[in-house]
Amino acid sequence: MRIFGKNPNDRGLCLATTFLAGLFLLSPVCVKANAGTTDQIQIDMPAPDFTLPDQNGKPFKLSDRKGTWTVVYFYPKADSPGCTEQACAFRDAIKKIESRNGKLVGISADSQDSQKKFHDKHNLTFDLLADSDSKVISQYGVKVPLIGVARRTTFIVDPELKIRSIARDVDPAFDADWTAETLDELQSDTSKPSSAPAKTVTPSSGKPTKQSSGKAK
Repeated sequence: MRIFGKNPNDRGLCLATTFLAGLFLLSPVCVKANAGTTDQIQIDMPAPDFTLPDQNGKPFKLSDRKGTWTVVYFYPKADSPGCTEQACAFRDAIKKIESRNGKLVGISADSQDSQKKFHDKHNLTFDLLADSDSKVISQYGVKVPLIGVARRTTFIVDPELKIRSIARDVDPAFDADWTAETLDELQSDTSKPSSAPAKTVTPSSGKPTKQSSGKAK
C-alpha cells in the first residue's frame, strides 16, 4: 500500500493542495459573502428538522423550537475574519432578536472543539452548532461544492417550523440588523392574506438579497 507523502513529489503535491484550499477558505469570496442558491429550500416550506451538538456538546433539535421563532445562519469557517465580524455583530444585537421571541443559532462544518474555541474567544451569547459531516449544510442546500463549507446564508423559521425568510449573499456587517428588522416585518405584518406570495428585495448598502413571506404567524 502506498502511503501518501512518502515520495517527495507527493509531499509537494500535498503542500500545494493544502495551500490552495487555505487560500479559498480565506478569500473574500468565501469569507465575506458566498454567492449561490438554496434551491432545495423555498419560502413557506417546512424547515428540514435536524439535531446537532452545540459548542458544549448539548444537542440542539430544531423541532423542539416549535412555538417560537428561530434564526439559523450558516457560515463558512469559525474564527475566519468575515465569520468573526458576523458573529460579533450578532452578539451585539442578540437582545434585539431575543426581544422578538427569536433564538439564534449558527452552523458551520467546524468541529465541536473549534466551535467552542470560537464561542469562548469572542464571548458569543448564542449557540454554535457543529455540522462536521456537512449533512445539515447539504440538507439546506448551502454547501460549497468540493470544499464542503457552508455558503453564508440566513434562514428565519416561524413558530410553525416553516421557512419564512431567506437571506443569500449575506454581508457579515449587516446580517444582524437585517435579521432583527425582518423579524419585525414578519411578526407585525398581519394585514396580508395567508396566500400572499413571497417577495424578493435587494436592499442597498451591501445588505443581503432577501426573500420573505408575507404571511404572519
